[in-house]
Amino acid sequence: MIQVFGHYSPDTDSTGSPLIWAWYLSDIKKTPAEAVLLGTPNTEAKFVLEHWGFAQPRIINDVTAGAPVVIVDTNNPDELPAGINSADIQAIIDHHKLVGGLETKGPIDITIRPLACTATIMHDLIGADMAQAPRGVKGLMLSCILSDTLEFRSPTTTPTDRAVAEALAADLGVDMHDLAAQMFAAKSDVSAFSDAELLKMDAKKYAVGDKTFRISVLETTSPAQILARKDALVAAMPEVAAEDGADEVMLFVVDILKEEATLLVPSPVIRAVAEKSFNVTVTGDSVVLPGVMSRKKQIIPVLSL
Repeated sequence: MIQVFGHYSPDTDSTGSPLIWAWYLSDIKKTPAEAVLLGTPNTEAKFVLEHWGFAQPRIINDVTAGAPVVIVDTNNPDELPAGINSADIQAIIDHHKLVGGLETKGPIDITIRPLACTATIMHDLIGADMAQAPRGVKGLMLSCILSDTLEFRSPTTTPTDRAVAEALAADLGVDMHDLAAQMFAAKSDVSAFSDAELLKMDAKKYAVGDKTFRISVLETTSPAQILARKDALVAAMPEVAAEDGADEVMLFVVDILKEEATLLVPSPVIRAVAEKSFNVTVTGDSVVLPGVMSRKKQIIPVLSL
């Protein structure tokens, strides 16, 4: 059976897209497939699963040599099991930049498109067979798009993402604003998470000059709830960075409603990166970055030291 999975620290797209594609392979292509996760999904993804009637897929720690797999929502080996290159990778569906480093047993189908969401790509790949998709699969697809576009606020949003979401919402009879509000409320409730868990929740490793950073992004409609824990989050950063082989953690708290990010500035190095990358002057232990919402488009591409 083919295992379909996304990246570590699964968000809504990396939780929903494996389920969507496993349905397509199993029910339409008659190729047995199972959606699995590489970790516990975040609170928004858990809400989406429950809302559309899905049980949480089982969590795996690694893949078996030779096992057939489909990778979605990433193509970065650092975000995948250690044994990924020993597996039989059969396809990759993604919307991130091509990183390199994956090895396959032979030629495979690779689809990487400049869209905001993997589920948007899947909608196009499934095509006319979407008519056979059950309500839950369509709901997952809509939720993934609303999550990755921050209800169309993110600069990664394309006309295709919006058009697919609008068509799905009309088909389902769903008010997109109401659904997004429920999703973002679930995402914003982080009271049950430790400081280290928050820093790891949505993080990617990236090198800037001779430094390596774990770049963490927390998207929320209640930034005050996270920023009230600023001192404790800063205290947890060195251990979290060390676990990932990074020099430091950069934490961006994205205010979905105000469409801005607050970057914590716990060290001279991060201050230097912030001032050079975002053309700001940092005077305290944090700095507000108006309009910054996307790690992929507005953070990682501009980081410099």
